[in-house]
Amino acid sequence: MLLYNVTVGIDKEIEQEWIDWMKQQYIPVVMKTEMFTDWKMYKVLHDQEDGSVSYSVQYFAADIQEVVNFVEKVEPELNKEFQKRFKDRHVAFRTLLEEV
Repeated sequence: MLLYNVTVGIDKEIEQEWIDWMKQQYIPVVMKTEMFTDWKMYKVLHDQEDGSVSYSVQYFAADIQEVVNFVEKVEPELNKEFQKRFKDRHVAFRTLLEEV
């Protein structure tokens, strides 16, 4: 099992808007690709002095090729809308992990 983790730091002022949009728009589109078997989202519990809050959005895949296909073929287009909607109000980094 593979875990494709996207950690997002989002401005506190738009936190709930971002959560709602992720759960109602972005994540359903990701899951409709059938490249991932499940997903979870967690709030990172630590103080941010810069006025942001962080979340870990986790997508689970059975095969590395599914993740590669998503990153190369699907994610760039999805992120255009994300950037348009939350430009300059977020930071994100991605990590691929393998279950041992």
